[in-house]
Amino acid sequence: MSNSSVPQTVSPSSESTPPEPKPSYVKLAMRNMVRKRATSLQHFILTTVGLLAVLIGLAYLTR
Repeated sequence: MSNSSVPQTVSPSSESTPPEPKPSYVKLAMRNMVRKRATSLQHFILTTVGLLAVLIGLAYLTR
């Protein structure tokens, strides 16, 4: 007779838990932005100033 009548013990850590899904790109980007706050703020400010300069320049040229 085989050992099928003997119950096997399963440790709690090896239960059939689904594997963690990979974090999404947005979640990774947000986590990186929080970690590197000064760099993110600097890039945001530079982007804002650049966009305003382009819009003001176009408004001046097309008036």
